[in-house]
Amino acid sequence: MLKNLLILGGTTEASSLAYLISKTEFNATISYAGRVKYIRQQPINTIIGGFGGVDGLSSYIISNEITHLVDATHPFAVQISKNAILASQKTGIQHATLTRTKWQKLKGDNWHLVHDVKAAAAMLNSNPRRVMLAIGRMHLEQFYGNTQHFYLLRLLDKPKESLLFPNHVIQVSRGPFTTEQDKILLSKHKIDLIVAKNSGGNATYAKIEAARQLGIQIIMIERPVIPDGLIFYSPEEVIQWLSL
Repeated sequence: MLKNLLILGGTTEASSLAYLISKTEFNATISYAGRVKYIRQQPINTIIGGFGGVDGLSSYIISNEITHLVDATHPFAVQISKNAILASQKTGIQHATLTRTKWQKLKGDNWHLVHDVKAAAAMLNSNPRRVMLAIGRMHLEQFYGNTQHFYLLRLLDKPKESLLFPNHVIQVSRGPFTTEQDKILLSKHKIDLIVAKNSGGNATYAKIEAARQLGIQIIMIERPVIPDGLIFYSPEEVIQWLSL
């Protein structure tokens, strides 16, 4: 049977998989939700925009005769991952997750673990501090209750709406970053606290190493639980699975 793969993309791992797939005989399409302005050009068929939930994704799978679905979205893209599982079950196709290994706390790290963004925001009910929010733009409003702080916001795109932080700086940039770059950035803005998601991978780990070397505390948001099922930690493993 001809294998026809749909990759739910948006990560470096998804792009690596798309490149490897382009060198095989498999048909493949990579999909982006379209939430960021910059979309990396891919060597396989690319579509941009959401599917419209489980029913929309199921319709696309059926209409395009998809046989395999790989969820290579961000580890915190919970709703998309849930939709992928349900649509795969509904249509009877094979499903797998391509994700990153979580960051582990090392000697010298000063982490305070929390379960979600809401809990991280609650930790900022404190005297004014200089905070780097490395959580993306989707959850910034959850920190509007603590506008006493200075915020350094590292984002992929400049926000379209005005942010309600009276004292903030926006840095529009895309990884990978180096530890030295992040040490310079953190020192320049005199950051004494970082709020980060445990996204894993190498592209944004530099801030963790920089914080360790500078003695900066991190409020680390733990990763949502990955659903049961096939889980791969490298694109090469996905290729092996497809080749069975």
